[in-house]
Amino acid sequence: VQLQASGGGLVQAGGSLRLSCAASGGTFSGYGVGWFRQAPGKEREFVASIRWSGGNTAYAGSAKGRFTISRDRAKNTVTLQMNMLKPEDTAVYYCAAGHPISSTYDNPRAYHHWGQGTLVTVSS
Repeated sequence: VQLQASGGGLVQAGGSLRLSCAASGGTFSGYGVGWFRQAPGKEREFVASIRWSGGNTAYAGSAKGRFTISRDRAKNTVTLQMNMLKPEDTAVYYCAAGHPISSTYDNPRAYHHWGQGTLVTVSS
């Protein structure tokens, strides 16, 4: 399955952005789908994930209360709604699909398919 991330851009602090991850060449069925981000000079970090089958979600502490991950079965997409954005949210955001277990949902190594990334820039 190939993933295409979109929706990044420049936004002021306190604003919102909606990222989308679309699958092609297959579906998300049976996968866990995660969003990760990587800021310049930093390691890639977990943001949020969702299990396609049951809809179970998980969030990094920095994302809780501000970001919402959801799935659209009809469109075969996963969306990350980001509200109350902060300058420290600036990063390239990647969507990924894999088969993480409960203890690895936040580990990039648990995901086999990656999108190309979309840049989110939050100005102060």
